[in-house]
Amino acid sequence: MNRRDFLKAAGLGTALPAMATSLLDARQRDAGAGESGQRILANAGDRIEKYRKGDALLKLVGPDGKELQAGLPVKIAQKRHKFLFGCNIFKLARCKTPQDNAAYEKRFAAMLNFATLPFYWWNYEREAGRPDDARTDEIVRWCKAHNITTKGHPLAWNWGEQKWLPDDPQAAMQLQLKRIERCVRRFKGGIDIWDVVNEATHYDRDHARQNAPKLTEAIRKMGVAAYVRAAFKAARKANPNATLLINDYRTDSDYEKKVIAELAGDSGKPLYDVIGIQSHMHGAYWGARRAWEVCDRFAKFGVPLHFTETTVVSGPKSEKGWLTTPDGEKRQAEQVTEFYTVLFSHPAVEAVTWWDFTDQGAWQQAPAGFLRTDMTPKPAYEQLKALIKDKWWTQTDATIAAAGKTRFRGFFGEYQITAGKIKGDFKFDKKTKGPIKVRLS
Repeated sequence: MNRRDFLKAAGLGTALPAMATSLLDARQRDAGAGESGQRILANAGDRIEKYRKGDALLKLVGPDGKELQAGLPVKIAQKRHKFLFGCNIFKLARCKTPQDNAAYEKRFAAMLNFATLPFYWWNYEREAGRPDDARTDEIVRWCKAHNITTKGHPLAWNWGEQKWLPDDPQAAMQLQLKRIERCVRRFKGGIDIWDVVNEATHYDRDHARQNAPKLTEAIRKMGVAAYVRAAFKAARKANPNATLLINDYRTDSDYEKKVIAELAGDSGKPLYDVIGIQSHMHGAYWGARRAWEVCDRFAKFGVPLHFTETTVVSGPKSEKGWLTTPDGEKRQAEQVTEFYTVLFSHPAVEAVTWWDFTDQGAWQQAPAGFLRTDMTPKPAYEQLKALIKDKWWTQTDATIAAAGKTRFRGFFGEYQITAGKIKGDFKFDKKTKGPIKVRLS
């Protein structure tokens, strides 16, 4: 399947004709452009139909509780995906101007339903006992108002550390575990998904030793296995119903053996609920084949996968800096379409989080945002939005049959059904069994 056919199959062939160049031309550039990558893409539509959609039977009643009349037409409109399409939300209300803030909010809410909030300890609690909960509360309120699920990131990471941390490794670790429990308990109900331990596979790399010597030594003294287990137990104690992730940039066997395998739990049930996979592609795009292989590698653990930090840049590095370019933006849009299609079609993946939403103040000053520094959308934003809110979105008409019932096939998520002047809301996913009773009013 060439890129023209792929974009056409994705429903985007006419929306962005300039991007309809051949995938085969990029064979040397993209690791996934070989034969296996082409097969993965060619079959993606069938997998999406199988894993992301279902047949729903609705039983509709009116305000009085009586079945709606047979023959009455209804409109069924999706309101939200079950699948989590997200991004970090670090720049909310922190852009350069009020106009930039407004554009950031509008475009974030228009496409995404999942947001990652910052909990980097060295910034979150610069003074001992004075965590920046107010900022988190502000973001949580905004996300709730826009029906966006929240996640905290990360609870434990030794990339940096506060000056006030004690020199004694045991004391530093006790404060780390206490902080985990406090954060999870404090935001229970507002944030119920957490990246608990971040990048433990290579915890002792040079940056960590230089910038977080106390925490790095504390992990060494305790042992990685004991450290990650203690962190997860602290988080679970604070919120037994929370969704807990292990997260790493490593996608090799060391992540499996040194970290994931150590979280089996005393009863054999893993201490984690989700495996987090980072996919920063600042240097080179993974391609369809590698993305699929990574999914398969970690799907064998039998839990959902979240791609927690995904980056594709829209311009090359140069003497003038790392800037977005027209050609880079076209390539970014093509690669975003391909990458998200592969992940959305894999049955183990339940979330993808982008990193960052805008080039304004982006990590590594890289042009990886969906928006430029002036907050105008790049082609990648427009193309991904067309997938999420059009190609992978259900809007359909139906007719009520006998006993107030009607059927439709759609993407898993949240819906509104309208019959004349009355409306009702419902949800359905792959676990839904039997008729869904919807009361319209």
